[in-house]
Amino acid sequence: MWATATPKTDCPDPGDMDYETPQFYRVIQYARRADRDVVDMVSGSPDWDPPAGLREGLREYADLGADEFQYTASVGLPELRTEIAERRGVDRDRIVLTNGAGEANHLAMVGGLERFSGDEILLADPVYPYYAGRANFVGADVDFVPVDDDGHLNPERVREAASDDTAVIVVNSPNNPTGAVYDAEAMAEFVAIAEENDALLVSDEVYDHFDYTGRFASALQFDSPNVVATNAFSKSMAITGFRVGYAVFPPEDGPTGELLDRARTRHMIVNVTGSRPAQYAVYRALETTGPDYYAENRDRLQGRLDTFCAALDAVGAEYDRPEGGFYVMARFDGFPGSFENVFELIDQAGVAGMPGEAFGESRREWIRFALVTPTVDEAAERLVEYFE
Repeated sequence: MWATATPKTDCPDPGDMDYETPQFYRVIQYARRADRDVVDMVSGSPDWDPPAGLREGLREYADLGADEFQYTASVGLPELRTEIAERRGVDRDRIVLTNGAGEANHLAMVGGLERFSGDEILLADPVYPYYAGRANFVGADVDFVPVDDDGHLNPERVREAASDDTAVIVVNSPNNPTGAVYDAEAMAEFVAIAEENDALLVSDEVYDHFDYTGRFASALQFDSPNVVATNAFSKSMAITGFRVGYAVFPPEDGPTGELLDRARTRHMIVNVTGSRPAQYAVYRALETTGPDYYAENRDRLQGRLDTFCAALDAVGAEYDRPEGGFYVMARFDGFPGSFENVFELIDQAGVAGMPGEAFGESRREWIRFALVTPTVDEAAERLVEYFE
């Protein structure tokens, strides 16, 4: 049984939060040192198998000639870029394959700061900490827009916050950590706000295969020179270790074409190129994997959502059932989402979640739980036993 914790009263502004320290590893390391077994609900690494075609692609690659073991094009394996371009309805030349979605977001955000006149990046609050950490790393001014009570970023709030100082607006759908999914109407508004303020919209769509509403809309459908869409195969194919992501930039011959040229150059200087075997395996998986693979994984996660949300209901927790993605944010009365309380959950309940305070101010009372573990049932039971 837990004792009521005393909420902190000195709540900092999100801009003052420590986004430079890797907070995820702080929690993971604490859980690994625990004197008991702990269900990891911190990590966003899927626990299911990748597509069969991916393994087949790796086996094929191992038997290819020596020339196939050398550098591929800096912007990525041509066959994979062609496959992505056909699926996204864009010209192949607009695509840069990256070291995961992390590099794609970095290239887009830095490029936006260079190309547009402002010095500010607008982020949602709560925010995936790596966006804020990246903004701090490059010395940008950062402004946070709180989400509404339902976890959605309200376009009107973004419009009010945007100004001539704004260079980049970052939107993530389906969202980590809130699970919000933005439909075509909302995405059109985000695009329009970027255009109105001569800014770049960076749309991180890495969880696009985990939309449970059927309403997800890509920013690419609006064909704007003020949009870069980023993505990766880390989540959709359960291969976070392969680091195959991509960014789709505006056309090189358009008004913001220098974004693409600078991204190619920066990517080449930092990486030379990406992993050719990983890109080949992803290409073969795309060729051979049908929609049933993705549907099965969505069904798996929705079953886990049912189980976990039932446990939250049982203990009277406040939560918004996610519309997409891997994560549930919950608030337990009298038990704020601090690192101290998360460490107590690890020690006393054997469940590791991510403290809300790591994501900013608006959900600092909450705790985020990742459902990419086969022991969600066990975690749910432990939380009910602890909080009842």
